[in-house]
Amino acid sequence: MLNGKKIVCVLPAYNAALTLQKTLEAIPAGIVDHFVLVDDCSRDDTVQVAERLSARFPLEVVRHQKNRGYGGNQKTCYRTALERSADVVVMLHPDYQYEPKLLGALATLVSSEVYDVALGSRILGKGAIRGGMPYYKYVFNRFLTAVENILIGQKLSEYHTGYRAFSKRVLQTLDLEQNSDDFVFDNEMLVQCHIAGFKMGEVSVPTKYFPEASSIGFIRSVQYGLGVLRCSVEGALARAGLFRHRRFQPLQGLSAD
Repeated sequence: MLNGKKIVCVLPAYNAALTLQKTLEAIPAGIVDHFVLVDDCSRDDTVQVAERLSARFPLEVVRHQKNRGYGGNQKTCYRTALERSADVVVMLHPDYQYEPKLLGALATLVSSEVYDVALGSRILGKGAIRGGMPYYKYVFNRFLTAVENILIGQKLSEYHTGYRAFSKRVLQTLDLEQNSDDFVFDNEMLVQCHIAGFKMGEVSVPTKYFPEASSIGFIRSVQYGLGVLRCSVEGALARAGLFRHRRFQPLQGLSAD
């Protein structure tokens, strides 16, 4: 627990058998109260490895019977975390690409109630290229982030990180089921957070690129980029009151205020 808040770490997993143990072992002890691994129909033995590790960690394993995509995986992650009475939910990819030792920093930003959302940025501190991020992905990242900041009136260093922390109120407010089941889910969720008025902070996080780390290829990156531009335009129009979509309507009449 941190600041009296229950911390749940969700691990959206797909073929993470080779890196899951290393990821869990690197997380500082005493911070996470409960882990939820959602396996998106992996083709390796991710589930078997996770079940074995549950003897050492407070780890719950949820298994999709068919592949639902990265966004669909996150929907299950957050829904399960709320069902386990989480106050703060941290998403960490179990592929060891993001530094697990900094999970406490992200959780603290939210559990302190200074921020509603905390992001682990690969761009702050110049760690992306040093960590092996392909140059074309770095350029895409910087371009798309600049466009999003301009369109929705935000000032983040990166929208594309897979290392995030959210307060319970954020997850109870946003209608995540209206978002994509694909990779653009990440951006749609941050645009939702901005439109709802939630406060977002960032922490510099080094990243590592290696064969076992999850990544998408050039074609999928282009498709993702087009999806990012689409949701950014929608966010800009919604902020101006010119676009209405259920995605931007708070659940149960909740809001950030």
